[in-house]
Amino acid sequence: MTELARPDLRFHVSWAAAVREFEAAGDVMHGSGLWHFDTSDLSAAALAPEVDRLLAEGDPATAIPADRVHSTNYWIVDGDEFLGYLAVRHALTPYLLEEGGHIGYSVRPSRRREGHATRAFRLALDEARSLGLERALVTCDHDNLPSRLTIEHAGGVLEDRRGDKLRYWFDLVR
Repeated sequence: MTELARPDLRFHVSWAAAVREFEAAGDVMHGSGLWHFDTSDLSAAALAPEVDRLLAEGDPATAIPADRVHSTNYWIVDGDEFLGYLAVRHALTPYLLEEGGHIGYSVRPSRRREGHATRAFRLALDEARSLGLERALVTCDHDNLPSRLTIEHAGGVLEDRRGDKLRYWFDLVR
């Protein structure tokens, strides 16, 4: 069953395999928060400080760079298997307003088309609501049909297209 779990070293083995899958497919690990991680060393020792950093990013008391926002990072899992990444950003920078949105996610290539993104995305909307967000922006590349369908099936309302990005809004007030 698809769940959101906070980053944890207990997923290390399947996480490392997923990173190699993303690389082999030439895919970006959207929602990972690991933009500067050196994937030449996928050991648990190399991952440990990154897990600590990812966990800290969700704490408003944690100092972060001025061009970043606090983000609650999750790993999409099924039991003990790592399936992908998901981040719920607490606010928007000008860049995130144009291109990134409040929620970023990706599923490892071997586990796509199984409904994991849809289930994880619906859980992410609940998490965004629990942060007090009244609306959430989600973007995707205009030619990424699976992501478009995930967003639209979850109730996203298309605002516009800016460059290669489609921008969808979710009303989170119930």
